[in-house]
Amino acid sequence: MEYILKSGKPQEQRSSCLVLGVFDKRKLSPSAAAVDAASKGALTRILKKGDMDGKTGQSALLYDLPGVSSSRVLLIGLGPEKEFSIPALRKASATAAGTLNESHAIDAISCLPALAIKDCDTYETLRETILATEEVLYRFDECKSNVEKPKRPLKKMGLCIGDQRRNKRMEQAIVNGKAIAKGVSLAKNLGNLPGNICTPGYLADQAKSIGRKSAKLKVQVLEEKKMEALGMGALLSVSRGSRQPAKLIIMEYKGDKPKSKPVVLVGKGLTFDSGGISIKPSAAMDEMKYDMCGGASVLGTMAACIEMELPINLVGIVPTSENLPDGDANKPGDIVTSMAGLTIEVLNTDAEGRLILCDALTYAKRFDPAAVIDIATLTGACIVALGDQASGMLSNNDALAEEVLTAGKNSGDRAWQLPLWDDYQAQLDSNFADMANIGGKGAGTITAACFLSQFTKDFKWAHLDIAGTAWKSGASKGATGRPVPLLSQFLLKRCGQ
Repeated sequence: MEYILKSGKPQEQRSSCLVLGVFDKRKLSPSAAAVDAASKGALTRILKKGDMDGKTGQSALLYDLPGVSSSRVLLIGLGPEKEFSIPALRKASATAAGTLNESHAIDAISCLPALAIKDCDTYETLRETILATEEVLYRFDECKSNVEKPKRPLKKMGLCIGDQRRNKRMEQAIVNGKAIAKGVSLAKNLGNLPGNICTPGYLADQAKSIGRKSAKLKVQVLEEKKMEALGMGALLSVSRGSRQPAKLIIMEYKGDKPKSKPVVLVGKGLTFDSGGISIKPSAAMDEMKYDMCGGASVLGTMAACIEMELPINLVGIVPTSENLPDGDANKPGDIVTSMAGLTIEVLNTDAEGRLILCDALTYAKRFDPAAVIDIATLTGACIVALGDQASGMLSNNDALAEEVLTAGKNSGDRAWQLPLWDDYQAQLDSNFADMANIGGKGAGTITAACFLSQFTKDFKWAHLDIAGTAWKSGASKGATGRPVPLLSQFLLKRCGQ
């Protein structure tokens, strides 16, 4: 959708619909108050009738308001004025977008970005309005043969900033908002595709497609023979049960000086995970197509980085495979040798994500990274601990951990730090190998990170467990695109933006 900056008096804006905010107890926002004055108290009279009092989630569509140039006015409830925040703005923008898309207003002008929020500037309100709008407008219908689309969908939205002067930062907010939203949508699309379409080869082709869009991005895909030559025995052991060969996707974006150390993102790309010989329960196993959402988030973040033309060096690494039962598949008790030379006893073949990640993390070392972040739908234990609200985060560096947590807070894509203490390492002890791939029932998310930490001792590293945040189940089943917003915010901050 097209987004355009608009300035000036709200009552003089010409569009199919003008979006205004109303706080709790019918308190008009500044833009709504200006329209009320221009319409000689029309809004006040309408609100006094009691159909809307400004609570969060409420909306009212009005027509032909006197003194207003737009043909419609959409009132959106903002909740209590003293509690109004970026999360409240996101909810209001989402409500507005949903209502507009179901109406016949193909274009609109929203005054919501002009609302004052403590410790936030217009850049943030503009960007978050776009992200919330695109979230609501997203649809995945690629696999449906008969799709009923809105007859007159919303195609253009003006973002009114009132009497503020336009500046480059505001223009950049629109660029960044659209870019991050595009990255989120890409991650969602890849996650929502079924495993028979989104195979390791398909994921590699999508990475190549992104690479063709920018001269700054180089994409390389390593095949199994090359991985075998590199000694990636842990990664290759997972693909043995599948007819789909594993791939190692490497995406190098060079937006900064050649000698500037890159940030490396490593995303788990299990395009389907049956659990292997340690097979999962059949209920909801279809959702294991989402086991590649970590890899999808890396592709989405790389796409956003290209759109924003960030002045940073960035490397995306996605080890991708399927995990299926077969006569040649990993068996409980097998011992495999990782690229780092450490031997691993596979006590549970469903703990395969850490096997493909450990070799990818070892490979990341060759880029001499400034920081490495891996993203993975790694443990059900993380869902038990944090639900679907926050991603789990563990790190071997306090400063990096704080960067990640702050990026999550500022983007609304939150993470929560769990301890990475040496005390937990003993749970991975093995009688027959250097380490086991599981650590027992207790602290499953932590011991999974402890396993990965054995391969990240040479660089600053953070681990994001997105098992609870990567997709939704039930009636609203679908990929969320997280943590593309967090990662994008992290990179923007690293660039000084």
